Amino acid sequence: MATSITARGSDPGSATPDRPHPVPPKDERRQAWRSRLYRWDTKGSPYAFVSPFFLVFAAFGLFPLLYTGWLSLHQVSLYNVDQAKWVGLKNYTDLFTGPPSHFFWNALGNTFTLGILSTVPQLMIAIGLAHLLNYKLRGSSFFRTALLAPYATSVAAATLVFALIFSPESGMANWFLGLFGIDPVAWEAGEWTSQLAISLIVTWRWTGYNALIFLAAMQAVPGDLYEAAALDGASRWKQFLHVTVPALRPTILFTIVVSTIGATQLFGEPFLFGGQSGHQGGTAHQYETLGVFMYDQGFRNSLLGRASAIAWTMFALLLLIGLVNALIARRLRKSQ
Repeated sequence: MATSITARGSDPGSATPDRPHPVPPKDERRQAWRSRLYRWDTKGSPYAFVSPFFLVFAAFGLFPLLYTGWLSLHQVSLYNVDQAKWVGLKNYTDLFTGPPSHFFWNALGNTFTLGILSTVPQLMIAIGLAHLLNYKLRGSSFFRTALLAPYATSVAAATLVFALIFSPESGMANWFLGLFGIDPVAWEAGEWTSQLAISLIVTWRWTGYNALIFLAAMQAVPGDLYEAAALDGASRWKQFLHVTVPALRPTILFTIVVSTIGATQLFGEPFLFGGQSGHQGGTAHQYETLGVFMYDQGFRNSLLGRASAIAWTMFALLLLIGLVNALIARRLRKSQ
């Protein structure tokens, strides 16, 4: 018995008070370190890959948003930003009931009418074009690419070209009306004529973009539905009304929301359409949108606090539009 105990105690791999646990071999320590690095890489790499987006958003999205909210509660000039005076909600109350309220409500009304005039025809034409391209046509790839040409054109180039078309002196629009004996129209001077011209610019630029979205949604509709409708004697028009349109409800809702958000932020077209008076939205503010009004208050009148209040009001409108979209989408999912 003593011999066996002595043999076990003399085992070179065992630990005694005079001899600590043996150190693992170098290869084992290296393998443990590699496994630890692998676990850190597995857990940390996804965050490292998405971190640039959050850093850029924080620098150019979140910080300007919060800073604009802070400015909206102050009276601050463009030339003395460091000398801000706290005024609380005065900039907001002035927009709704104060001296600039007339121009604010006028800009809000112009934004609404321009949104209707540009969004409704734009989406209707886009659905029609997508329906035509959904059939097998020769050169369909060319037509799909051509639809994106207006979207790829810059806002400045498109607006300047349309400003020449609607020029009261020698524009193509008045020349075409003259063929039917109609007197020349001062497109930029009138309220409805200027808004109609601007809405045509927006419609021209964004119809092809929305048409491709509708086309992608149409190609996802099962062909069995069209075959069943054809066997029941439905014409192509009835197939479009009773098969295509119901299948496009989520896509139609998406395009309506995106177009409405774009109309709320409309700035480039009305700003450049009027030429020298573009920063005022027309000589009588007849096509001044919220975006142009915000620029006018911030950079022409150097009232950064009021301009920031307009920006946050627009942000609240966008949140309201998003909320309405969520409610309608929820109801559509329940109905299906």
